[in-house]
Amino acid sequence: MTGLAELAAALVAIDSVNPDLIPGGAGEGEIARFVAGWLERAGLEVSVEEAAPGRPNVVGVARGSGGGRSLLLNAHLDTVGLLEPDGGLAPRLEGGRLYGRGSYDMKASLAAIMLAGAECARRGLRGDVIVTAVADEEVASIGTAAVCERWRADAAIVSEPTEERVCVAHKGFVAFEIETAGRAAHGSRPDLGVDAIARMGHVLVGIEALDALLRAGPEHPLLGTGSVHASVIEGGQEYSSYPARCLLKGERRTVPGETAEQVERELTALLGDLDGGFSMPFARAPLETEEDQEIVQLVLRHAGATEAGGVPFWADSALLAAAGIPTVVYGPVGEGAHAEVEWVDVASAERCRDVYVAVAADLCG
Repeated sequence: MTGLAELAAALVAIDSVNPDLIPGGAGEGEIARFVAGWLERAGLEVSVEEAAPGRPNVVGVARGSGGGRSLLLNAHLDTVGLLEPDGGLAPRLEGGRLYGRGSYDMKASLAAIMLAGAECARRGLRGDVIVTAVADEEVASIGTAAVCERWRADAAIVSEPTEERVCVAHKGFVAFEIETAGRAAHGSRPDLGVDAIARMGHVLVGIEALDALLRAGPEHPLLGTGSVHASVIEGGQEYSSYPARCLLKGERRTVPGETAEQVERELTALLGDLDGGFSMPFARAPLETEEDQEIVQLVLRHAGATEAGGVPFWADSALLAAAGIPTVVYGPVGEGAHAEVEWVDVASAERCRDVYVAVAADLCG
């Protein structure tokens, strides 16, 4: 294996399933220790900082000699749940592809920024290069949120896989819950019972209509339109009883210009005069970085690209941008994020590493 393939394979072999996503998941502790030790040996100044109890971030700084600007490189430590064989913990290199859970999303990217940080430390640039390996991107992004509270940089690259496209925009999302109320009663007593699940049917019809309206509306030039879907529904307890409550969990994907407040108005309107309630457990804003920002132009040039684009998924880049750090998303080619078969193109990840180093050399001096 090449250096990057070997490092990425070692990362894949460490179980880092997000415990807030999969109960009992291993979390980021072991992989954080591995990354911290590797970066220390590579000559970076390393700190391990808990975003929450038991949920560590690793920050490694290739300290500059002074007078240069700073670049933050970001990748997440956690993964979704395991699926065998090639969404598991046994890395396999075949035909230039590294297989295994997290290979694409995003341990090859993590390896690329670690190697880029090591090379910048060796070169001794004037400005700092800050490697952030963060917890919890797959759920609530508490890792990057904590980084934004403690660290500042002049620009950032989030190394999520983008098929080597330079991306300056991505969608946001709002997680929502809608509950309808009924009245429990024996199934033989329609005079007493009120069916909360049937009442939720009106909400579901409204969600379908709202989604069609959104997708027929004005499009963002890089991202298209917003959307909404139902994700999980639960209610009732047995055949012979009227259900007293029904709970729907769903997701509204947003494009720049759409806000959580707008989403709340849209979705609470679906309840109408039905008894029930609405809540938003969490929401994340979309990303939109102006193409004339220097970091965008540098990544475009070193990637050999002529134009920037967008991606439909959400990433921690929006948090960095909201903290005032101009941010680009740029990462390798691959397939199978969250799927049974996951792989990354090793040569592509190596090219991304080289782009990160070249951008750092230009920006940091």
